Amino acid sequence: MKKIAVLVSGGGTNLQALIDYEKADKACPYSIAVVISDHKDAYALERAKNAGIPSAITSPYAVMGAEKAKAASREEKRIAVSDKVLEICQEKGVEAIVQAGWLTVLSGKIIEKYSNKIINLHPALLPKFGGVGMWGHHVHEAVLAAGEKESGCTIHLVNGECDGGKILIQKKVPVMPEDNPDSLYARIAPEEHKAIVEGACMLVNDII
Repeated sequence: MKKIAVLVSGGGTNLQALIDYEKADKACPYSIAVVISDHKDAYALERAKNAGIPSAITSPYAVMGAEKAKAASREEKRIAVSDKVLEICQEKGVEAIVQAGWLTVLSGKIIEKYSNKIINLHPALLPKFGGVGMWGHHVHEAVLAAGEKESGCTIHLVNGECDGGKILIQKKVPVMPEDNPDSLYARIAPEEHKAIVEGACMLVNDII
C-alpha cells in the first residue's frame, strides 16, 4: 500500500469515506499516513483521532505565528501553509496527497515535488462553478441561482491554480425544482464519497 496524506478543512465526511474503505477492503491500495487540517477546529481531526491516524494543523496562525499571519498577504499564507504541508508529507513518507474538502490553494515547492500526485474534490461539475470563493454551500447556491439542470462533483489533479488541473472523475446528479443548497448537497454527498475513494485509488495506482 502507498502512503497518502488527506488534507481537510471541515467536517471530514469524505475523509471518513477514505478511512472506511481502507478498513473494509483488503485490496485497498492506500494507507492514510497523516491527516492535515488548515483549520484547528475541523471535526475531521476528531475523525482522524478516532481512527488512530496522526494529524497536524497547518493554519496560517499555527505555521506563521499570530503576528506574521495577520500581516501576511494571501499568497504568503498559501506558501507558508503549503511548505509546512510538504514538510509533514516528507517526514511521513507520503507518496500521494488527497484534498478532501481542503480550502487552501497549494502553491510553491509542493506542486513540483508532488507533480501529478495530488488530487482535489470539488462539489460541482468543473469547469463550471470553480475558482476562488466557490466552496461548500457557496457552490450549491451558485448552481441553483444559475438554473442548472444537473450538478455533482469533480475529482481533478492539482496544479497550483484554484480548481485547475486535469479532470479525472465526474459524478452527476439532477437538480430538482424544489432544491435548496442543503437538499442539493445531500444528493451530491454520497457521490462525493464514491468519487474520493475512486480518485485516491486511481492516484496511487498511477491511473491518471
